[in-house]
Amino acid sequence: MFRGLLFTGVYYALSFVYVILTLPTLVLPGRGATAFMIKSYTRSIRGALRLFAGIRCEIRGHQNLPDGPYILAAKHQSWGDGFLIYPEIDNLAFVTGDHLERFPFVGGILKKLGAIVIDTCGGGERKAQSLTEGMSRAKSQGRRVLIYPEGHLAPPGYHFRYKPGVWHMQKAMDVPVIPVATNLGCYWQQQELAKKPGTAVIEFLPAIEPGKPKKAFMEQLANCIEEQTAILSRETGTTANNPTVLLPDPVKGATAIPEPLQSN
Repeated sequence: MFRGLLFTGVYYALSFVYVILTLPTLVLPGRGATAFMIKSYTRSIRGALRLFAGIRCEIRGHQNLPDGPYILAAKHQSWGDGFLIYPEIDNLAFVTGDHLERFPFVGGILKKLGAIVIDTCGGGERKAQSLTEGMSRAKSQGRRVLIYPEGHLAPPGYHFRYKPGVWHMQKAMDVPVIPVATNLGCYWQQQELAKKPGTAVIEFLPAIEPGKPKKAFMEQLANCIEEQTAILSRETGTTANNPTVLLPDPVKGATAIPEPLQSN
């Protein structure tokens, strides 16, 4: 628990400092300066994870990343997933809920970065419209896009239903989808304070090219991510389920905790 407390203090301190340092870049033309600051921020968080929480980062599968635009469809086990992925990808946009805009100045930074901010308060129609608008911008700018197709943080050994939004994104943008597996949740689970030392892996898997029917695409995406995530979890020596177990989506704003974990 001490590692978690120490890292959490450093995390919030770095976040505050980088928000302040990034604000002047918002008035500059283009997003290059802002993106540089955010990439520096995510690298600093990765360094803090290693130094204070004992969690090292290993990135695998760079050879599977094509030139040009693509979509990263990533497993979402931990609040830290994005910090491990973001520094690895140039010209990256990411899909996020509008909850982040509640933090002071963060909304302006997201807008400058070209993040695809989903309107989660306006109902399904507005949510779809905000995603479509964001995709159109990303496509016109040749961006890479990061999305978490489960839509929720899943504890190790479990998964949620993969949402078809990523298939619609691929159809609209006509670019490859790169599945991304991870075992970070074995060391930093969901939003938990506790941290476990070890080597967290992010692995970029072979691309799924455009043109697949929705059902075949969704099955391939879910299977390859879950199978490789289970393999990476076994590398940590944990007892994560293999195959992973489907969880029902939690109510809005709640954290999904499986019954076996609730009883511990």
